[in-house]
Amino acid sequence: MIIGIPKETCPGETRVAFTPANVAAMMKKPDMRVLVEHGAGTAAGYADADYSTAGAELVGRDQVFAEANIVLQVQTPGSSGEHGAADLDAFKADQIVVGTMDPLGNPAFAKTLADRSVTGVALELVPRITRAQAMDVLSSMAMIAGYKAVLMAATTSNKMFPMNMTAAGTMNASRVLIMGVGVAGLQACSTAKRLGGIVEAYDVRPAAREQILSVGAKPVELDLDTAAAEGAGGYAKAQGEDFLKRQRELMTDVVRQMDVIITTAAIPGAKSPVLVTADMVKAMKPGSVIVDLAAERGGNCELTRAGETIVEHGVTIMGPINVPASVAFHASQMYGKNMENLLNLMIDRDGKLNLDMEDEIFQNTVVAHQGDVPQTRMRELLNLPPLAPQAAAEPTA
Repeated sequence: MIIGIPKETCPGETRVAFTPANVAAMMKKPDMRVLVEHGAGTAAGYADADYSTAGAELVGRDQVFAEANIVLQVQTPGSSGEHGAADLDAFKADQIVVGTMDPLGNPAFAKTLADRSVTGVALELVPRITRAQAMDVLSSMAMIAGYKAVLMAATTSNKMFPMNMTAAGTMNASRVLIMGVGVAGLQACSTAKRLGGIVEAYDVRPAAREQILSVGAKPVELDLDTAAAEGAGGYAKAQGEDFLKRQRELMTDVVRQMDVIITTAAIPGAKSPVLVTADMVKAMKPGSVIVDLAAERGGNCELTRAGETIVEHGVTIMGPINVPASVAFHASQMYGKNMENLLNLMIDRDGKLNLDMEDEIFQNTVVAHQGDVPQTRMRELLNLPPLAPQAAAEPTA
């Protein structure tokens, strides 16, 4: 079995799909080779010499794609767009590519892989079940994004986070609001709390209340019916405009009191809901900061511009993209471990491929296989006819 790790080509992508530690772990399987493109891990802090010591072969990019049975990427052409076009042309029939693919936002990529007889494993679709937690790339990267968002806000704000009582007077603690309390939001809560902020958090899902309290933050409770706000796998479910309008009205009074707002609310495969309107921004205190972690999907703030930092009504609005890449060493460590755990399910102890399509993890994540799109959800997005009942893989989350 030959595993290939090419260098990432998407602008700003500094992570690497596999670290030397992951290589060393895979090399324990018999008849295993790992090909790593020269410089693949340099931007993340992993030197070629470390890969070589772990047992990898340092080769050129063309050789990675030409020889590897399984190609590991952080961003496949499905998520990197035009920047991955050359990689798409390099894939060969019966090859397996594993990485992020934006399958719900760009379902056409699954059909493209199928047409080339390439097997595609989309890490964004790892189901939220207990045995798959160690493979959950989205949660790993969200944790890093939540941490970094607080640091970005702290360095941009004109106020300190903790309260300080000094001979020159008392400086009140900053008030921080986290909107959306998934993995990123909870990490943002705990990081802001450690920095000394007064932290409040809001999430439309009723189950989030206990999670907010568990990290030392105060839940913001609005007079809304949220019984149907949680969808499959624990993700928030898209709500109607009437609900969102009422939510924004009630949230305005909360927002105007805040010094820092960090928004993290995202709906898989859909545009991010607008939680902070232009009028709400206008009501905020001059010098306040918004860090919108949902910027890549349109943003939770109406004024957010993806990849830019702007100032409106005296409020700084940050729309960072690919935040985990700014913490590339640890982001790669977590991503690589998630990938290693998935490969251990895919490759047996004898080093043989075991892509078990009866396993619910692969039923969820395999978006292209043997020249077709085997998953019902993806076929619906692509307007493809249903497969025969015995061939259709139903996702569990």
